Amino acid sequence: MSDTMEEGVIASWLKKVGDAVKPGDILAEVETDKATMELESYEEGVLLYIGVKEKDSVPVNGIIAIIGEKGEEYEDLLKDASGSSDESKKESPAKEEKKKDSPEKEDKKEDTSSKEDRKEEKSESKPKAEKVDTSSINATLITMPKMSDTMQEGTISTWLKKVGDVVKSGEILAEVETDKATMELESYEDGTLLYIGVEAGDSVPVDGVIAVIGEKGADFETLIKAHQSEGDSTEEAPESESEPEEAEAPKEEPQTTPSKTVANSSTGDRIKASPLAKKMAEDKGFDISQVNGSGEGGRIVKRDVENFVPAAAAPAQSGGSTAPAVGQESFTEEKVSQMRKVIAKRLAESKFGAPHFYLTMEINMDKAIEARKSMNEVAPVKISFNDMVIKASAAALRQNPKVNSSWLGDKIRYNDHIHIGMAVAVEEGLLVPVIRFADSLSLSQISNQAKTLGGKAKNKELQPKDWEGNTFTISNLGMFGIDEFTAIINPPDACILAIGGIKETVIVKDGQMKIGNVMKVTLSCDHRVVDGAVGSAFLLTLKSLLEDPVRILI
Repeated sequence: MSDTMEEGVIASWLKKVGDAVKPGDILAEVETDKATMELESYEEGVLLYIGVKEKDSVPVNGIIAIIGEKGEEYEDLLKDASGSSDESKKESPAKEEKKKDSPEKEDKKEDTSSKEDRKEEKSESKPKAEKVDTSSINATLITMPKMSDTMQEGTISTWLKKVGDVVKSGEILAEVETDKATMELESYEDGTLLYIGVEAGDSVPVDGVIAVIGEKGADFETLIKAHQSEGDSTEEAPESESEPEEAEAPKEEPQTTPSKTVANSSTGDRIKASPLAKKMAEDKGFDISQVNGSGEGGRIVKRDVENFVPAAAAPAQSGGSTAPAVGQESFTEEKVSQMRKVIAKRLAESKFGAPHFYLTMEINMDKAIEARKSMNEVAPVKISFNDMVIKASAAALRQNPKVNSSWLGDKIRYNDHIHIGMAVAVEEGLLVPVIRFADSLSLSQISNQAKTLGGKAKNKELQPKDWEGNTFTISNLGMFGIDEFTAIINPPDACILAIGGIKETVIVKDGQMKIGNVMKVTLSCDHRVVDGAVGSAFLLTLKSLLEDPVRILI
């Protein structure tokens, strides 16, 4: 459902096993890159089998359901599919052992269970683990769903339930922070919350165990072990998250003087506090680690912050000193959001993977200012300077097509279409919605699309079609008073244009000094694709269009 999609998450099933299905019926809702889409049936029959539970993820081309005639046997179909996948999994370990073992010895490895073949034995034991899960234990694992194509882990922002609570289907278990938004984790099972595997504020990889819901007394530990044995990735995450906390706890306790506060409100470096209490403490300038928690398990709640008196801590800290301290050293640390992690990864890959070079040019915007004023007198929407830059850039790309390109490793793609990405700052980071076929749009149409997409970005309402397919990107910081800057290329583009503010300054024209309005632009180029002469030609075209804006209307 997306060019970058590797997995999908079944958000909810709208049909159940045994239901009659017709072409056009919606089977389920699937969470893709950053949107929930409907999975439509193109077959007529009966839903015989559902292979993926709600909130579980499945790779592209993985089996999620089978539709056929009522009573039709489908087990052989599943065996054929699983058999082909098992063979592909066994191929790579077999190649690595060629030098040490012959094909005949590989059959013996399954019986001897040597250390070198643990990976093969784990993959073969998967069916056994699944049987244990479904037949002997009345409990269900809650795992971290993949809520974005770039998501590798999620962070539990807040738990709304605790171990021992009775949970009903539809109730919210926790709030999960992804790379684009904070989303609610809904329970699709009835039962008791038996186990919580991730504390609030900690992260867990996709498909890692978050919690277990089931009947009281169910052997959930066996269920978790069976899940961990399914693959190395799910096995390593819980160990790496639990062991460091146990090792670090003894180190933190002797360093903290207010022992009661630590025991009540924190565990190691993590402060147990409600989101509202944290916000109130931040607004009042309080160090929340100094606040004693009166909530369950020492959790800091709203009333604790309201009743906290910072001055009460001064005598304990000053001791016998007669001179009071003038100031106090303090700092706050925040865990990196999923969006910021993705921005860091992608831009680091771009900056260190693509050889950047930069071209800066001054553009006289006197005529552009006059033209914009005149156009806004009759335009149906207000046209901004950014809209004019987008339109002029699209026209310049049409005249300099080599800039409208991408590096693909063994080949260069020259795009015939012009889709301009528009960098938009949001609270958590940066999003780049795309204005498609910008060269064929009027200034009013560009202005309308830019405002609509910008609003969607800030409200987290963008759909995959809104941010995919850019061939060139523009980043404008002129409204913040920035004269000039350099931008990092937004893959898969070969160039990005950085726009500074329009500044009134002295310019020389016809041998005389005059007051003029100048705007500086900087083109960041991927030297693997665009050379200096090509980038300079593009900027010359852009300059000529903005200094005589009537030309962009043709």
